[in-house]
Parts: sequence; C-alpha cells; structure tokens
Amino acid sequence: MPDVHHAKPGRVEDEKQSLASLLAEIKTEVAEFIQTRIQLLISELREKLGNSKKGAVLGVFALIFGSVSFLLLTLAAVGLVAVAFWGSPFAFFWGFLIIGIFYILLAGIAGIAAYYMLRDLLPNKTIKVLHDDKVWLQSELSKSGPS
Repeated sequence: MPDVHHAKPGRVEDEKQSLASLLAEIKTEVAEFIQTRIQLLISELREKLGNSKKGAVLGVFALIFGSVSFLLLTLAAVGLVAVAFWGSPFAFFWGFLIIGIFYILLAGIAGIAAYYMLRDLLPNKTIKVLHDDKVWLQSELSKSGPS
C-alpha cells in the first residue's frame, strides 16, 4: 500500500488528473453508448412505422371489401329466404327478419363464448396472494400494536 503521507506532490496531482481523465472518458463512453441505443431505437421505430402504415392501408382495404362482401352475402341469403314466401307481399320482410334473427343468435353465441374465454383473464392467483398478504400484514400489525 503506497504511503500517502510521504507521496510526492507531483505524483498526487498526476493521480488526480488521471482519475479525472478516466472519469471523463467513462462519461463519454456512457454518453456514446446511450446515444447509440437511442439511434437504434429511433431507426427501428421508423422502420416499423413504415411497415405499419402499409399494414394499416391493407387492413382498411380488407375491412371495406370484407364488409361489402358480407352485405352482399346477407342480401343473397335474404333473397333465398324470400323465395320461400314468394306469394306474400311481405316476402322480403320475412327474409330480412329471419336472417336478422339468425345473426342475433350467432352474435349471442359468440358473445357468450367470448365472455367465458375472457373472464379468466384476471390474475386470480396474484389477487389471492395479495389478499393473503393484506390479511397477514393486518394480523401482524394488530399483534405488534398497543395492547
């Protein structure tokens, strides 16, 4: 271990200077490291944003044509059902009503299925552990409280 009390004044200054230059170099390296990571993040986000714009345009395109085709298929189904009531002046009324009821039933079944699939998304185990921790903490506080 060097004797600090008998060190030469020039040597202490050199050590202080080298420590200061070492800290400055570390600071520069850390700043460059952070700047590089930020540039990488920005570059990646720009690339993904460009791809997501293309995907959004294609998604809108698919949504429009899918909706139009759904409406056309619905009209075709209504027409088929209306043929069964062809002599009646209410043939298309019955066709729209029957297809509408069919869609409501499909929506109800899908909604119930979605409810049962999504109801278990709550982190029940974590909630139970937190509840148990709360009970334990309350019991510990009541034990250590004033008697």
